[in-house]
Amino acid sequence: MLDREVVKEFLEEELKDCEIEIPKDISEEVILDAFCKFVEDDCYEWLKDNFKSFFNHSDPIWDWIRDRIEYYSREN
Repeated sequence: MLDREVVKEFLEEELKDCEIEIPKDISEEVILDAFCKFVEDDCYEWLKDNFKSFFNHSDPIWDWIRDRIEYYSREN
């Protein structure tokens, strides 16, 4: 789940920068809620796609996964 306060600040900045005004009949809270749900749905699909890729469509290549583990552990 997204941090609603962070998303609210992001939306406010982006809307301002793009000079987008929310119509008076749509509240900022409704926009925030709809946008968060939209992003969360997209994020869930993205996670599923990445899971399939990472685990080679249910046929994991463990040497490749070990390489990824090593690579990402060096970044920290």
